[in-house]
Amino acid sequence: THNRMQVAAVWTAAGSATRAGEGLLSWPRNTTEGAAPLAETLVATAARCSTAEVTAAGVSGDPTEIALVQLGIALALPNAGEGGRKTLFRFDPRLRLMTTIDIDPGSTRVWVNTKGAPEAVLAISTRLAIGPNKTRPLSTENQTELTNIIEGYARSGLRVLAVARRPLELGSPLPAARAEAEQDLCLLGFVALLDPPRPEVAAAIVRAHGAGIRVFVVTGDNGSTAAVITRRVGIGTGPAGSRTITSSALDAMSDAELDEILLSGPELVFARSSPEAKLRIAAALRSIGQVVAMTGDGVNDAPALREADIGVAMGRSGTEVARQAATMVLTDDNFATIIDAVQEGRRVYDNVRKFILYIFTHAVPELAPFLVFALAGGAIPLPLTVMQLLAIDLITDTFPALALSREPAEPGIMERPPRPKAEGVIRPALLARAWGFLGVISAGLVLVGFFVVLHQGGWHLRAATGPGTPLHHLYQQATTVAWLGIVACQVGTAVAARTGRASLRSVGLTTNPLLLGAIAVEIAFAAALTYVPFLNSVFGTAPLAPSQLALVLPYPFIIWGADETRRWIQRRRHSPPEEHLDVTGDNTLERETMKTVHAVSEIEAGH
Repeated sequence: THNRMQVAAVWTAAGSATRAGEGLLSWPRNTTEGAAPLAETLVATAARCSTAEVTAAGVSGDPTEIALVQLGIALALPNAGEGGRKTLFRFDPRLRLMTTIDIDPGSTRVWVNTKGAPEAVLAISTRLAIGPNKTRPLSTENQTELTNIIEGYARSGLRVLAVARRPLELGSPLPAARAEAEQDLCLLGFVALLDPPRPEVAAAIVRAHGAGIRVFVVTGDNGSTAAVITRRVGIGTGPAGSRTITSSALDAMSDAELDEILLSGPELVFARSSPEAKLRIAAALRSIGQVVAMTGDGVNDAPALREADIGVAMGRSGTEVARQAATMVLTDDNFATIIDAVQEGRRVYDNVRKFILYIFTHAVPELAPFLVFALAGGAIPLPLTVMQLLAIDLITDTFPALALSREPAEPGIMERPPRPKAEGVIRPALLARAWGFLGVISAGLVLVGFFVVLHQGGWHLRAATGPGTPLHHLYQQATTVAWLGIVACQVGTAVAARTGRASLRSVGLTTNPLLLGAIAVEIAFAAALTYVPFLNSVFGTAPLAPSQLALVLPYPFIIWGADETRRWIQRRRHSPPEEHLDVTGDNTLERETMKTVHAVSEIEAGH
């Protein structure tokens, strides 16, 4: 979500109101006279029970508390967010409560102010406020009715906070322990807050699912609230669906039962979860062989971030402890950035393999001439000299290989399942493509060019080609053709290596300008080595006739065409089924939520 809360509704036993413009409250026509004052007391209490700071620059702190304080300021409540603070019991994720003891602004009366998860506040409340200065005992029937109201807001995707307070006797000592303060409270009502999903998250979830990634939600929110928000962004919308597990249900599970649920298929929502639950879930997923990325922002999240394979901390709202414990920090606190990082990681991994494919392929045409020479026992002259081999390894190989490391992501990169953890970078399929397919074709073309030039010049088996012999210049031209053949095959391999399965057309010929530049440098060097006299003497090459040069010109297209055909056959055999996806925009979600909030408030008006 945006992690920018705004109050959507306020409920009290005297009446309920919804958010209006500028943060003000809109009351139904049949609202009782005491509803507005009681709601103002509720908002003021919630704002005082916070650590948000009000300065000339605005309000800073926790997003939930910012929303409460801003509403108090909009309602012109006195000293909203301030007060004579006596004691602070910070929010405890296990108790799901926060309590402060403050002096009431404008008087000397001291109040215990508490806010937190509704079920936690209800458990320590004995009375219900029904007017500005009226209360009644909180009965079992009231508890059931209030639970239904909470669920109504939660099913609308709203986060619900309960607010309660009690006065302290004048002159009595302040409670020293938390349990002493958080008891015998009077429930003032509920605040429903809206934190809409980011508009880009739904598309990111689609990409995650396409990449074979399951997304679990571990939250302190109400299960109904979490389930609604997760469905809106696409979590649990697949065939396997989703399942919500409460903290009590999780605590009651054995490790074997948890493992079974994690492997069962549906995406899971763990509601009202504690930091210990987050750690347990991360450890359980890793124990069953899953690769786990876990997000977090608080100090209590640090153990889970450490336990996960990849801890992801929030850069803006996260604590320094969380950032130090994490492997990755999101500078924009955006879930979609995680999926972008997955895509970038896959791109880099692919490019490493493309680099290896390109380098390995040319080991075959470089080795084949020496094997032919050795197996012929000297009857065939060496098709490639040592200096020419060095020119390939040190110069022509280098630039295209480096350019392949900057290759953009190819189509379909986020539609592959995750690779097995034990799988290495160099796989049998890569070696077969490099050595058994592209390398063999390249070696064959190089040797064909070498023998064609020799044959056309009148060479025969065991004929002398050394310096001073009539065939020496012809031999130099033949080695030059062999050397140029390897360079030409390198160009074809560099283009073919750009994709693993996709066609060159889908990638685009000009999408990697660095590779085009590298190929241009390679061709320019090859031309210089062929036609510059000084380089001829150094590398043992000779200028070629047009007919000889024409032999190697088709080589790049033969190499690329052969691999393009191979990839086409592969795509035909493993064509994935099409998916039709529907992603709803964030503004629509917010409008639908607010419509439901108004409906809930109308139903509850007058309670």
